[in-house]
This record gives sequence, C-alpha cells and structure tokens, in this order.
Amino acid sequence: MLLRSIAILAAANIMNNKIAPRLGPVTSAAATAALVAMARRSGLSWQELGFERGRRGAIAGGALAAGVAAVYTVGISMPRTRPLFHDDRALSLSRARVWEEALIQVPFGTVLLEEVGFRGALHALLRQRHGTVAATGVSSALFGLWHILPAIDMARANPALGALVADEAPGRLDTARVVAGSVVSTAAAGVLFCELRRRGGLLTPVMLHLATNSFGYLFARLAPKRKPSPPA
Repeated sequence: MLLRSIAILAAANIMNNKIAPRLGPVTSAAATAALVAMARRSGLSWQELGFERGRRGAIAGGALAAGVAAVYTVGISMPRTRPLFHDDRALSLSRARVWEEALIQVPFGTVLLEEVGFRGALHALLRQRHGTVAATGVSSALFGLWHILPAIDMARANPALGALVADEAPGRLDTARVVAGSVVSTAAAGVLFCELRRRGGLLTPVMLHLATNSFGYLFARLAPKRKPSPPA
C-alpha cells in the first residue's frame, strides 16, 4: 500500500512538472482521490486522515495566512529582500494566467495533492504502521524529494531565491546545490506542516500552504512595480 502511494505521487509529480502542467488540477484531483480511497480501504477513518477540527484549523490557518501576507508586504517594500520576489515564471504570464495560477493551479494542482496526499493519506498510512515520529520523518523526507523538479525550474526563474536556498551568489548558481537546498528546506517545511496538521487537522497547513504559494504569484507581479524609496 505504501509503495503504491509513493508510485501515485511520483507519477503525478512528473505529469504536473514535465508532461502536462496545465492539467495539474485534474491530475492532482485524480491522484488525491486514489490516495484517499487506498487509505480508506486500509481501514483509516476520515479523522485519521486529518479531516477534523475544522473550526480550529480555519482560525489557525487564517491567522497564518494573514501572517504570510504581512511578511510578503514587508518583503517587497524593502530593496534588500525585493529581488527574492522576482520570478520570471510569474512575470512571463498574462494577468489572467496569474489569477489562474493563484486561484486554480495552486489550490487544486498543488496544495490539494501535497496536503491531502503527504499530510493526509501518506502520513496516516505510515503512522498506522510505524508511529507518529516515523510518519512525520518519512513523509517530510519524501515531500522534500518531491520538490526536485520544481527546484530545477526555480534555479532558472528566480536566481535570488535560488541563491538563498543554495547559500551562494546569484551570478554563479550551482543547480545541484539549489536542488539540494530546496529538498532540505521543503522537508523541514513538511515537518512544520505535519505538526500543524496534528494540532489543527488538514485545514491549517492547507491555508498556510495556499497563502504561501498563491500570494507568491501575486506579490511576484507587484514587486517589480515598486521602486526603491529615494535617499533622504
């Protein structure tokens, strides 16, 4: 069951990143449904999958999403951090496509599968057999590996952020270091998301993840329009 779950996630990752990115919402919805069905057949309840504590999750998730918006607002207002928001992937899109990414592709093509898949079904399957600590560690490590393909694109589209992840200068980025840094950082984020899921159900990490990615597209379009304040 676990190997089949990983195979479904790997296939969806390749489809969404290399074969048919625009069909991400369809691919992710199908993969999510398959993972949930497998988990339910293995005897896991909806509560064990993370579909619980809706009110608490909404409150915590809303607060975290507001925090993301505040951090991003400060980030694009400061010349030193503004380059981190410069992303050629967002800047190359029309306004309509940016809204599509923020409101359709990210929620249904990315967040749905990553949260229900990794923090919901996969985490629950692992916890059922090996306990919470192992479930968090393994699912988070796999979540980090899941970001290998996106990290390769990030190194090209957002050199400043890639340099931050790889801890080197933007002018001489080593893609391998960007990928390694991205795997480590997203695995660490996976641990955080697992803990949020444990405390508030799936809705809390869903809202944080959604805010981080969707706001990222919107702020990437805003950042180039903001000019540094003239010196006093």
